[in-house]
Amino acid sequence: MAGGTFALERSTQRLDNLLMEAVMLRKLMVAIGAMCLLGACEQTRSAAMAPPPPAPSSPAGWGAYPLPDSQFVGFAQTVNDFEIQSGQLALSRSSNQLVRGYASRAVSEYTSDAQTLGRNRAEAGVSYAPDENVKSIADNAMSRLNSAQGSDFDRAYADAQVRLQTAAVAQFGAYGGNASANGSLRRYAQQMLPKSQSYLESARQIHGGI
Repeated sequence: MAGGTFALERSTQRLDNLLMEAVMLRKLMVAIGAMCLLGACEQTRSAAMAPPPPAPSSPAGWGAYPLPDSQFVGFAQTVNDFEIQSGQLALSRSSNQLVRGYASRAVSEYTSDAQTLGRNRAEAGVSYAPDENVKSIADNAMSRLNSAQGSDFDRAYADAQVRLQTAAVAQFGAYGGNASANGSLRRYAQQMLPKSQSYLESARQIHGGI
């Protein structure tokens, strides 16, 4: 009888131990779950508070972000205006045949492109908004070109063309590949991309030969 009582007490104690271990395990799992939830919340809050990615610092990097429709119009118009104005200046100041050939072609073709952009913009019903990145390139380049002469002018002209056409290739490629972009403006970008690629290649050749 005593032996049976002892065995019963041992069984009861073992059961108590198992119950205690189960309770402790449950508490541990609850604590771990709370820590994971807290960590997930912290990551979500950090992501929400994180600043937007910085604007690309180089012309080539602008292609990662297709511009909004109105800003794309401003971008394309700045490219056209710069090519016409800088080309006219090159024809009046440069005696380098490569520079003059590039400038003559640019003045003619970008005058036509400006007219095409105007028609596409009217068809799209999109307003104009300047793009400060390409405007900065154009304004700085024109300021430098206006004060340069001779071979210094040729080098400045070639350098400006490489920078501007690098930006043009990047943005025309990005905007033209953006399915949500305005259809009329998207067609313009797709038409301009191969032309800008050709101009960029020519500008690089001139830049390397001066």
